[in-house]
Amino acid sequence: MKYLDQLITLTNEIPYLINQEEYFQSAVLVPFIEVAGETHVLFEKRADGIRQSGEICFPGGAFDKSDSNDPVATAVRETVEELGISKDQISVIGRYHKLISPIGVMIDPILGSLVIDFERITNFDKREVEKIFTLPFSYFLENEPEKYHVRLNVSPFEIDKNGVENLTFPVHELDLPPRYGRSWGGKKHRVFVYKTKYGTLWGLTAEIIYFIAKKINQIT
Repeated sequence: MKYLDQLITLTNEIPYLINQEEYFQSAVLVPFIEVAGETHVLFEKRADGIRQSGEICFPGGAFDKSDSNDPVATAVRETVEELGISKDQISVIGRYHKLISPIGVMIDPILGSLVIDFERITNFDKREVEKIFTLPFSYFLENEPEKYHVRLNVSPFEIDKNGVENLTFPVHELDLPPRYGRSWGGKKHRVFVYKTKYGTLWGLTAEIIYFIAKKINQIT
């Protein structure tokens, strides 16, 4: 059969995500830190005026060319910039499993420990970070998150700021079934939520810490 050798070559490649460059690719550091002799996890609350303002999250951000597509380099660089600490104060434990959200975000969580007292992290970037805080890791080992759901729809048009509907996928011109001329899908997607004294921790951040805690509980 023609192309058989080439097809075999394709199947011998290490599997990767097809078309992953279309996703928003990012990495975060899950920073473990010792507080009063107990293992804690450090979180940030995003500052006003930036993307995802008011959200609780881990330090991290988008891949940068300077990182050579290395998620560890991305997570460390972003943590240094956001927390105002040195690279030497971050001890990388290793990479955790990749997470892909249904809205097109791909995250590489990097596990690490901070070799610095929490009280000394005072020079964090106020333009990006409103505040930082820690929670005992045991909290996540001992408590299940609340579970909610959202609906995810696909739409062949977008509505601009003036309320005008702009077609982005010409269903009729492409001679596709009429049902795709309106929103479709509506898949139910589960969302984890932890209610803490510092605010609501939810979404991808909650997802990451939930699965880390779940795996730790399984092996201890």
